[in-house]
Amino acid sequence: MIVALIDSGLGLLPTAAWLRKLRPDLDLLLLNDPDGAPWGPKSEQWVIDRVLDTARLALNEGAEVIVLPCNTASVTALEHVRAMVGPEVPVIGTVPAIKPAAAACAKVAVWATAATTGSAYQAGLIAQFGGDAEVTGVACHGLADAIDRGDLPVIAEAIADAAARTPADTEGIVLGCTHYPLVLDDILAALPTGVRVFDSAEAVAGQTLRRMDALGRPAAGVGAVRILASGRTAQLPSAAAAFESGRLLGATCEDRLTAS
Repeated sequence: MIVALIDSGLGLLPTAAWLRKLRPDLDLLLLNDPDGAPWGPKSEQWVIDRVLDTARLALNEGAEVIVLPCNTASVTALEHVRAMVGPEVPVIGTVPAIKPAAAACAKVAVWATAATTGSAYQAGLIAQFGGDAEVTGVACHGLADAIDRGDLPVIAEAIADAAARTPADTEGIVLGCTHYPLVLDDILAALPTGVRVFDSAEAVAGQTLRRMDALGRPAAGVGAVRILASGRTAQLPSAAAAFESGRLLGATCEDRLTAS
């Protein structure tokens, strides 16, 4: 069984890496979009069309499960993808981990892109899942783009800036962009001791495996990782090697290429 993960850039890596750790024999198809990235600033219809086209490509390549480990894709196109593929193909989206953070912490900050921070989508999630916690949005200017480039100095600057603008006495940080877990250690190092960080990559991977197993089909593969970049056969971009998740998945790709 092939599981396809769709994102504009490297935001699919944390969830893909969790799938690799939890089910090493699972075959993965990673579809990123260097030609169209970033998706966040694009119009809603543009994103819907792009994600639907990519989902069709995934199906044509044999995918039986589709994951959108991208907040922009999930909020904009998730229901459209589900309607297109029908109930036979599980489609798993991503939601920032505001609910568990608010349940565990009295004061929470949601780190996200500027577009997401100012969106009605995030405001709605905070209203729905924030409970009694004090929840504040913190825009991480340039962080996702720097991660896609593997630009470590700019990543450090963006994290330091976001940390400086995070309200004092914050107890929990929600990573509201799927790129951010790639630099989790750097984020933790920039925060006061004891601040907890919540992200959804492991939970999305776990939900993917549950939905996949519920199909009752043989799922074991050979641990293959294939990459399509804007529809073209590719390898992971060189920037992925800057991150543990990228090295884990990249090493798998290189081993298979060498073996063939």
